[in-house]
Amino acid sequence: MNFYFDIRDVFRAPRLAFSGKKIWLFLKANIFGFTVYWLVANIALTISGYGFSNSIDHFGLYPCLFRIEEPSLIASIIYFSGIIIWIMAILYACTGVARLTIQQLKGNDSYSVSDAQKFTKEYRVPVIMSSVSVVIIALFFVAIATIFGLLGKIPLLGEILFALLYVVYFFGAVFTIYTLIVFVVTLIYSPAIVATMEEDTMGTVFQSYSITWSQPWRIIVYNSVLLPVLGIGVYVLKLTLIAAYKFINLIFGTDWLMGEKVQNVVAWASDLVLPNITFFSNYQNLFAFASKENPIFPTLQDGVALPISEYFAGTLLAMVFFILLVILLSYGLSIFAVGQTLIFTILKKKSNDENLLERPDKDSIIIDENSVDNEEDNRLTKEE
Repeated sequence: MNFYFDIRDVFRAPRLAFSGKKIWLFLKANIFGFTVYWLVANIALTISGYGFSNSIDHFGLYPCLFRIEEPSLIASIIYFSGIIIWIMAILYACTGVARLTIQQLKGNDSYSVSDAQKFTKEYRVPVIMSSVSVVIIALFFVAIATIFGLLGKIPLLGEILFALLYVVYFFGAVFTIYTLIVFVVTLIYSPAIVATMEEDTMGTVFQSYSITWSQPWRIIVYNSVLLPVLGIGVYVLKLTLIAAYKFINLIFGTDWLMGEKVQNVVAWASDLVLPNITFFSNYQNLFAFASKENPIFPTLQDGVALPISEYFAGTLLAMVFFILLVILLSYGLSIFAVGQTLIFTILKKKSNDENLLERPDKDSIIIDENSVDNEEDNRLTKEE
């Protein structure tokens, strides 16, 4: 691949991200993360006095603790633990996708999902702990500032110490703010750093500080290009899903085929996956068969219940719709992970003149050793 090492490479992200292997990694991560989140969120709502059955009735597939008043502290801790587990699953998937991407750029198209998962498992600690380490650094400076603040309460001596040490306080505050910015960079780039450079926790933190200090404007500009590209890529896939959805409804919804049964099944499935919640108002057109003029439950509003077979079929179809939505989300995350890998590769070339595509790694060494062994076997065979 002709890599330019400039902003033109960012536009490759949607094409490189549209890969079954990469989307599959995010699909598994999102389904796992969402399942854990759904269970944990319902537990938190139950602790808050909602009750599991009431939680299912009110929130369905999308429980949210923020929609109730004054949740308990224990419920909040449990709820946020589910969010953290989901984020960790996404970060691990980002690492696997970044590893697949860098191997693809190096020409190793045979690199598999299982290889990426093995790599992620081996380097799972720096992917998470690098961001945690940056937070600890920031908290350390906050703790030091608090101690000096307590010294400032000493009568007469406190204000004198404040004036004398103000320059130290000032630069400490600047470094703390800079560290908070580095935390955001680390959270975004740690999967790409680990996947491309096989760094440990301290190495990942160092690389995060380095690119934040040396390439801040490129980080901003390149991400300003990546995000619209990501939006366009997801929108194109969304249009494709909508076209396929409408085509199926057009064929199977004719009177001489399934007719009204399709409307009932699809309407029930659509309402399960995309209920009438404000958050989903912009996404209703993805699978919504009905509208305000054509309600979701026409038969139920008329007082006629759907047959049990249609309820069952609609529930099964809702699972398919949900997976399609997760695929749409996974493709967006795949573009983001691939884009950050491309951007980090460019940043290293611009800052240190280091070409990560030529940098040897464990997998390339294994490939070279296998190639040498194969050449030696072929030579011996010819000699024989």
